[in-house]
Amino acid sequence: MKKRILIIGACGQIGTELTAHLRKKYAPHKVIASDIKEGDQALMSAGPFEVLDAMDYEAVQNVVIKYEITDVYLMAAMLSATAEKFPMRAWDLNMNSLFNVLNLAKEKKIDTIFWPSSIAVFGSTTPKTNTPQRTIMEPSTVYGISKQTGERWCEYYHKRYDVDVRSIRYPGLISYTTLPGGGTTDYAVDIYYKALKHKKYICFLNAETTLPMMYMDDAIKATVGIMDAKKEDVKIRSSYNLAAMSFNPEEVAASIRKRIPEFTISYEPDFRQAIADSWPQTIDDDAAREDWGWKHTVELDEMTEIMLENLKS
Repeated sequence: MKKRILIIGACGQIGTELTAHLRKKYAPHKVIASDIKEGDQALMSAGPFEVLDAMDYEAVQNVVIKYEITDVYLMAAMLSATAEKFPMRAWDLNMNSLFNVLNLAKEKKIDTIFWPSSIAVFGSTTPKTNTPQRTIMEPSTVYGISKQTGERWCEYYHKRYDVDVRSIRYPGLISYTTLPGGGTTDYAVDIYYKALKHKKYICFLNAETTLPMMYMDDAIKATVGIMDAKKEDVKIRSSYNLAAMSFNPEEVAASIRKRIPEFTISYEPDFRQAIADSWPQTIDDDAAREDWGWKHTVELDEMTEIMLENLKS
């Protein structure tokens, strides 16, 4: 098989698990992991790895040529909460890395790009329930602004240069494999660590903050699913809405208490509350389900069981 894959940002929350999944699917030597610095030993020893600055066009191009790359998964990004602290660094990373891979595809040096967007593209003026695929998007964060801009560029490069770029709008993602990476939805990962270790958690969002969420296995399934889809079935080239479950911190706490009855949660909202308040509560992802067969599998209580069992072990 000719397919050879480069994952940029392979040491991040999604990148780590995506790399392992794709190496299992295609063979380790066909999946080249890369990041700005070396990752953990398991990632480094399981297949080829390159230290790579996603903003350095020449360096990215050299890796693409060296390994005869066909597909690039661009997972490098500065996430919402961190980006608010370093706005220009976030803009530079999130935008320049995208232009680098879009231009490589425009020049026919790679065939297909996966680039993740986010529910951060939506804002306070967006309908909060069953947020449509096409709707008002007035993001209020640096991360959201960069993702909305990226969506427009992806669509432009597809229409203008026939670049085969594919994208989904990730909700909050939850995994036991990697630590939180600076996102507003990170409480839904950290809460499980604290439940096991301390039997209590102080949440930086209020109890009723309902947000779209997804277990990581479903996110990987969606990512690979859209890349496996026939080109003609990918009808949206900005980014697809993606949904699984929606819940608030109190509902997560209640799910945890079914297994750890003594668990308690308290609330001290910080600057991330305003970010969360600007995002949707539930997402309409009918387009993804109809166009390329997206379907989620994991709900809240099952996810809680998976998280607690694996973190415990």
